[in-house]
Amino acid sequence: MKDGFLPVRAASPALRVADCDYNTNQCIAAMQDAAKAGVKLLCLPELCLTGYTCGDLFLQSALTRGAEAGLARLLQASLGLDLVVLAGLPLVMDGKLYNCAAVVANGRLLGLVPKTWLPNYSEFYELRHFAPGPAQAQPVRFAGQETLFGSRLLFACRQMESFVLGVELCEDLWAPVPPSCGLALAGATVVANLSASDETIGKAEYRRQLVCGQSARLLCGYLYADAGHGESTTDMVFAAHNLVAENGTLLSEAGPFGSGTAETQLDLDRMLRERVRNTSFQPKTDGYTRVEFDLAPAEVKLTRRISPAPFVPRNTADRAARCETILRIQTEGLAKRMEHTHAKCAVVGISGGLDSCLALLVAVRACRVLGAPASTIHALTMPCFGTSRRTRRNAEILCGALGVKFDEINITATVQSHFADIGQDPTCYDVTFENCQARVRTLELMDYANKNGGFVIGTGDLSELALGWATYNGDHMSMYGVNAGVPKTLVRHIVQYAADTAGDDTLREVLLDILDTPVSPELLPAAEDGSFSQQTEKLVGPYELHDFYLYYVLRFGFGPGKIYRLAKAAFAGKYESQVLLYWLRNFYRRFFAQQFKRSCLPDGPKVGSVTLSPRADWRMPSDASNALWLKELDELNA
Repeated sequence: MKDGFLPVRAASPALRVADCDYNTNQCIAAMQDAAKAGVKLLCLPELCLTGYTCGDLFLQSALTRGAEAGLARLLQASLGLDLVVLAGLPLVMDGKLYNCAAVVANGRLLGLVPKTWLPNYSEFYELRHFAPGPAQAQPVRFAGQETLFGSRLLFACRQMESFVLGVELCEDLWAPVPPSCGLALAGATVVANLSASDETIGKAEYRRQLVCGQSARLLCGYLYADAGHGESTTDMVFAAHNLVAENGTLLSEAGPFGSGTAETQLDLDRMLRERVRNTSFQPKTDGYTRVEFDLAPAEVKLTRRISPAPFVPRNTADRAARCETILRIQTEGLAKRMEHTHAKCAVVGISGGLDSCLALLVAVRACRVLGAPASTIHALTMPCFGTSRRTRRNAEILCGALGVKFDEINITATVQSHFADIGQDPTCYDVTFENCQARVRTLELMDYANKNGGFVIGTGDLSELALGWATYNGDHMSMYGVNAGVPKTLVRHIVQYAADTAGDDTLREVLLDILDTPVSPELLPAAEDGSFSQQTEKLVGPYELHDFYLYYVLRFGFGPGKIYRLAKAAFAGKYESQVLLYWLRNFYRRFFAQQFKRSCLPDGPKVGSVTLSPRADWRMPSDASNALWLKELDELNA
C-alpha cells in the first residue's frame, strides 16, 4: 500500500434466495479469490448471505439464525487473509430487524453498520421488515464476537493512515443527505456501498452518475457492489452493476448483466491531497467512532492506468471537446481585453512555431466575437540570425490564410547595434547573444503596438512558464498572455484540432506543417545543412515528461518519489528509469530557480485546474529552496 495505493474489488457472487449455507460458501470463495489476487478491500452486495428478495422470510427466525451462522463461518474463513470484507445480512437486536453490513478483517468482526434510509415506495417495501439503524455506536454480541453496531462507524487501518473506511447501504446513497457525507467529513477516504438495486430502463446511467458524483463531492474512493444473479425474479431483476469511482472519475465498472466484478486501485494519498487544498471540506468528527484494524504493509504493483498525458483526454471526442472549450475560453478572455482597452489592433509576434500559431488563431476568433475584421490583428515576423526559411514561410502563409495584416521587421541590424552598445562579441553564442534577440523582438512589438493604438498578445505557454523557458522582459512579457494556462502537450492537440476543422486546404496544410516543425527558439544560426541548431526538447527535456511532472507537482502536491513511480508506470517501455529521474531533477531545478519570472506575469486566462498565475492558483516565494525535493531524488538514486 505504499504511496497510498489500495487494491479494491466490488463483486457479486451468485446466490440462492434464503439458502444461507450456499450463499456463505459463495462469499467465502469470493473472499479467498480476492485475497489471492492481492485485493485489500472487498465489497459484497446487500443481504448477500440471505438474498435481498427474501420478502416475509426475513421474519422467520430460521433465516436470521442461518445468516448469523453464515457470518460466523465467514469470520473463521477470513483468518489469515490480509483484506477487509463487507458482507450484507439481517440482524435481530432488541426486538427489531436491521439490514446490516458486516465489516470483517482477519477473523475479527470489526462492526455492524445498519442501513439508515429504508425505501418503501414503488417495488420496495423494506419498512415492512426492517427498522432504520441507530446512528450512535453501541456494543452488541453477534456471530460469537463482541463488536459495535451503528451507522457512524469508521474503520481505520493502522498501517495505512490514508485508508479510513465508511459504509452505507443502497438507498442511503439515493437519500438527500447520504450517511457517506458525514462519514467523509469525519475522515473516511473510502466509502463502500452494499446494494441491491434492481435493473430498469435508464437506471444504470443514473446509478453511475450517483456514484461518480458522490465520490467527487466527498473527495473519496467509492465502491458500489450490486446484487446480481440468483436473486428472485418474481417482480425484479438484478444485474450486478458494480462500480468503483475516485473523485468523480469512474475507474472500474462491471456493466449490467456482465462479469459482476469491478476491480482497480484507489489512490488514497491523492484524495487526502485534494482535501488539504479544498477549503470547503471541513472535518467534523463529533459522534463518530473509529475502529482500528491491521493490514500487512505491502508493495502494491501498479495496475491502474497512469496516463502519460494527464492534460490530454484519451478519447478522441472528449479531446476535441476539450480543445474547443479551451479555444473559447482564450477567445472570450482576449475579446474582453480588446474591448476594454479600446484597442485599435492587437499585435502578435509570429514565428511560424506552435505557440504563436495558437495565439494567432485565438486572436482571429476574438475578432469574430467582436464583429471586427481579421485585419485588426497585426502579425509581425521578426527574422534574425537563426530564423529558418521554413518557419518564415509558414508564418506568412498562415497569416494570409487567416486574413490578418502581415508585416516583417528584420531585427538583425538593431541587434548588431545593441551588441556594439554593450560590447557583446557577435561570434560568442552565449545567453546574451540569445536574449538580446528576444528582448529586441519584444521592444519592437511593444513600440509598434503603441504606434498603432494596440497591445501585444503574449504567446508563451504553461510548460515554458513552469521551466522558465522565456527571456525575462523579452518573450516573457506582453499585455495579455492568451496561452499562459495551456501546457505544450495540449497546444499541439489544439493546433491539430484547428487543422482538422479548418475548412480550408491552405490553412490546414500550413497548420500541419507547423505541427511537424521541431520546437526551437531559433536564436542561434542554422547549421550548415539548414537544419535547426537548437531544438528545445534536447535542451530542457521532452515536454511530455515535464507536463507530466508539472501536473502531479501542482495538481496534487505529490513528492518526487511518488511522481517518479507514476512516471515509470506511465512511460514504461519508452524511457529508461534513469532518463525519467534525470529530467525530473531538471524539472525541480528549473521550477524553483525560475519562479521570479512567474511572479510578474501578464494577465492571461485560466483554462484548467493547473495554472501558474501569481494572482490566482500559484503563490511561491522567488527564493524558495529546492533542497528537500532534490534530497528525496538523491535517495531514490542511491
